[in-house]
Amino acid sequence: MDSDLKGQQMFIGIKQCTEAVNADKVKKAYVALDADSSIRNPFEALCKAKSVPISYYDTKQQLGRACGIDVGAACAVVLI
Repeated sequence: MDSDLKGQQMFIGIKQCTEAVNADKVKKAYVALDADSSIRNPFEALCKAKSVPISYYDTKQQLGRACGIDVGAACAVVLI
């Protein structure tokens, strides 16, 4: 798990992350384990189908902090 994602070119949030994965623009995805399964499960399946590696954070708050934002994040992606 990367302890700090700040400074990398990335998207945060399910809509932008999903669009980036579909467009084959993602190097790595990050998912919060406490994200709602109706969001997390389809996103994980998409990443696996597109062969995008996934790393996990325990909470949305931890992922948000790692991304440099003050709110929680269900997912984030680092762009190619």
